[in-house]
Amino acid sequence: MDLVKVRDLTVHQDERGYLFEMAHDYDMENGFGQVYFVHIPVKGTIRAFHKHHELIDYFTIVKGSAKFIFTDKAGNDAKREEITLTARNPQMIIVPPEVYHGWKSLEDDTILASVGSEVYNSEDPDEERIAWDTYGKEIWEKLKK
Repeated sequence: MDLVKVRDLTVHQDERGYLFEMAHDYDMENGFGQVYFVHIPVKGTIRAFHKHHELIDYFTIVKGSAKFIFTDKAGNDAKREEITLTARNPQMIIVPPEVYHGWKSLEDDTILASVGSEVYNSEDPDEERIAWDTYGKEIWEKLKK
């Protein structure tokens, strides 16, 4: 991956269930801002696209699965990458500043956990948005092979 990094996460499992650690303070390249969870109840829901100028996003799927798309700029000549994450094989995506990103749930009741390197400021948000279909609707339909 050129636009983002993907890190495998270690699962600890016993008769009580399992847990995995998403990140430690020392994993965070720019410090630690906040943690939030996004629940998408219906398969196929799309949340896209935006980028940050300073914030680094750390994403993992804790329930279900999702397709992520990343791009370096808005437009048809953009470099694009896609990654599919599933809770059954925990991984973390590290999204640096200036990378547009969005995701689509592939299962009902998908839950994303996110750690941001900065606290979100609703008065002056560190984000730039473009439409979910900027690159065409078909990019959300086909999974990369």
